[in-house]
Amino acid sequence: MSRIGNKPIHLPDSVKVDVNGKKLTMTGPKGTLFVDVPNGISASLEEKLLKFTRTSDTNEFKALHGLARSLANNAIIGVSRGYSKDLELVGTGYRVAASGANLTFSLGLSHPIVFKAIPGVALAVEGQTKVKVSGIDKQLVGQVAANIRALRPPEPYKGKGIRYTDETVRRKPGKAAAKSAA
Repeated sequence: MSRIGNKPIHLPDSVKVDVNGKKLTMTGPKGTLFVDVPNGISASLEEKLLKFTRTSDTNEFKALHGLARSLANNAIIGVSRGYSKDLELVGTGYRVAASGANLTFSLGLSHPIVFKAIPGVALAVEGQTKVKVSGIDKQLVGQVAANIRALRPPEPYKGKGIRYTDETVRRKPGKAAAKSAA
């Protein structure tokens, strides 16, 4: 029994869903997204409820049941409200500037790093040390935020680098702490 897959999705009034065989089309105020339903799973729309059923009770279909429901739910939330991730740069001289749709990072290297904009994702700079990544596709927003963070991940000794605003970096004591303990 899939607990997630068996839960129906309540559709907001602003979202319209079209079920066309194995393809779902979600349309809302923010845009349109498409979700492919895996084989062995079927979607049905009843009034304002979107339900998913599976053809077999094997483990593979149980996993796909929950996956299909989660992907559809993420798409519905994306077209109605959207997703966003906030990043901040921590470190002396670390800064970001918008150059057109692209971002230019100064991260303590000998050269600036240009991060090219990706269609479907909006990049906004707030001040010199904050970046906001937003869009309607949850997976794409998370991947772009992870790619930006990977330019200079936070290091454990001083905490310098690019991090999510709600992320806590576990700090390690340096060599001085090891000498005083001995």
